[in-house]
Amino acid sequence: MISQVANRYAEALFQLAEEENQLSEIYSEIEDLNKLILDNKNLYDVLRSPFIGKDEKLDIADKLFTDKLSRDVRNFLMVLIENKRTTELDSIVKSYKLMLDTKNNVAEGKVITAIALSPDKLAELESKLSAKYNKTIKLTNEIDESILGGALVKIGNEEIDGSIKTRLDGIKDTLSQVIS
Repeated sequence: MISQVANRYAEALFQLAEEENQLSEIYSEIEDLNKLILDNKNLYDVLRSPFIGKDEKLDIADKLFTDKLSRDVRNFLMVLIENKRTTELDSIVKSYKLMLDTKNNVAEGKVITAIALSPDKLAELESKLSAKYNKTIKLTNEIDESILGGALVKIGNEEIDGSIKTRLDGIKDTLSQVIS
């Protein structure tokens, strides 16, 4: 769940990026920054430590990122450090992504299958769902052998269940009602 605080920071950054016509570039940069921090345990611990002072964190971030981040993202990181909100960065990135997808009329989802879909089949399914929902659908394929066959598609709060397991469960329920 994304906190209200993260949403507010993401919205502020999104508005700035929109004014500068840099929505995708800023997203890419904060996503990379977040991944870098999450992948580097020492940096992660320093930025989140209550025992390291704000000024020291600002100095470390300035030395590490001066030439590596755009001015806007660097300033945004400094604001997060200044306000002791670096723990919110992961949620801020997720919130920003949701705003970007909404602006670009994109919905992300997943298709769960018993075996991996070929790239062509995945693209075909994305195309059909994009036409149905009148927006660009981007799917990731997850494997779950327990569904036996068919597919389970989840986009936002909507679920399209075409799995064999669900069909078999339905037949089982019908038979148990008839037999009872």
